[in-house]
Amino acid sequence: MNPVRFALAGFGAWGKYHAQSIASNPDASLVAITAPSEASRAEARQLYPDAQIFADAQDMIAQADFDLIDIASPSHTHRDIALAAMAKGKHVLLEKPMAITLDDCKAIVSAARQHNVHLAVGHELRLSSQWGEIKNIINSGTIGDPQYVLVELSRKPYRQGASGWRYDQDRVGSWVLEEPIHFFDLARWYLESSGDPVELYAYGNSRDPQRPTLFDNFSAMFKYPNGSYAVVSQTLAAFEHHQTIKVSGTKGALWADWSGALDRTIEPEYFLKVFDGENLTHVDIKTHSGEVFELRAEIAQCIDMVRTGKSPIATGLDGLWSAGLCLVAEESIRQNKPLPIGDLLKF
Repeated sequence: MNPVRFALAGFGAWGKYHAQSIASNPDASLVAITAPSEASRAEARQLYPDAQIFADAQDMIAQADFDLIDIASPSHTHRDIALAAMAKGKHVLLEKPMAITLDDCKAIVSAARQHNVHLAVGHELRLSSQWGEIKNIINSGTIGDPQYVLVELSRKPYRQGASGWRYDQDRVGSWVLEEPIHFFDLARWYLESSGDPVELYAYGNSRDPQRPTLFDNFSAMFKYPNGSYAVVSQTLAAFEHHQTIKVSGTKGALWADWSGALDRTIEPEYFLKVFDGENLTHVDIKTHSGEVFELRAEIAQCIDMVRTGKSPIATGLDGLWSAGLCLVAEESIRQNKPLPIGDLLKF
């Protein structure tokens, strides 16, 4: 079969990893790139001489010939780019958060249905040899019915991002929509058998009084009708990059940890331990765990999605739920009380 043709919107730090993952897959062809500055466009031309290079994503959508657009641009641009590509019948891989408002998330999901195109959302941790394996263990019944999930991250502060967008609330939306959105997604996925969450309570604070609603420290708890609940917690006021997940069930429990001196480039250390109520097992993780490796799996999944019509592991509705839980958490902090989720995220 011919390679699936990818257009890439965004060539920042994470967008470059998208480009590498596409270019390294023999079943993919990187045919077009939108880069935000002349310097990044020059770099894109040098690294990917066979790709068309654009300054504007809308121009790329109008002029380039591709099968799927991979949107890795700043969060506030996602809706307009996705809707324009879908209107031309193009499939979409959309980095998280899929948008920074519920209305925009719902508009993207609606457009995918209207134009009969596939929409994958970038919750690549579901494809992890470590975090994804937790779901397999839960599904196998090894720990019984899951009742409690903790997802926790301790890391160094965020980089500024191109033109400082990650510290600009109008463009980033919030830091809850950055990494905690992955943790909401994983916790909800692990507790899938419990139905939909019904209530959420969150706390947050900032070290910098000039950005009081960009939270360096953030924690949220959400619960289900059957009594199961999840805790999502993050600090950006620490060092290196350390992520932990613990799940307790009616029979046993599991514990997974990932640590790296840097979030992507230094060889990480990781493990997954499972207790079935009688025996403790150290799970052999056969392929590297880390977002760069998971991104490669995500690109491969999108190729399969375009060729066969197979649903992605994280759909538009999953992206709506994860972004929505983040936005409910922010509102809970503002109101200083637990909030019902109710029908807010129904679609």
